[in-house]
Amino acid sequence: MAAKRFDTINVIPFIDIMLVLLVIVLTTATFIAKGLIQIELPEADAPTMQQDEIVERSITITEDGSYFLDKKRVTLDELKSKLTGFNVKDTIILRGDKRSQFEYFVSVMSLLKEQGFEQLFIVTSKE
Repeated sequence: MAAKRFDTINVIPFIDIMLVLLVIVLTTATFIAKGLIQIELPEADAPTMQQDEIVERSITITEDGSYFLDKKRVTLDELKSKLTGFNVKDTIILRGDKRSQFEYFVSVMSLLKEQGFEQLFIVTSKE
């Protein structure tokens, strides 16, 4: 009796292993993205920023497209010139009316990106 020759490779076990690895990677990535994995951060001797050095700036966009910087009404050009004088490490809090045109929001985000601001927060509310 002659031995049976295999003309094809059985890839089903390989596919099973790859699917299990995919599930593990996706599950781990989800936990990391949500911050559910508890870690203990290392300590550093770098100087911390004093509270009076941290500046919070608020930009508000109303429904009609008006801009407010720290509760003072400004035009888009005035906003651009005032942002130039701020420290790029300042915290910028952006509030936009949900009924305003998206174009107003994009204009402000473009200015902030152009100026190189790093700490941006967009305020939303729960329904």
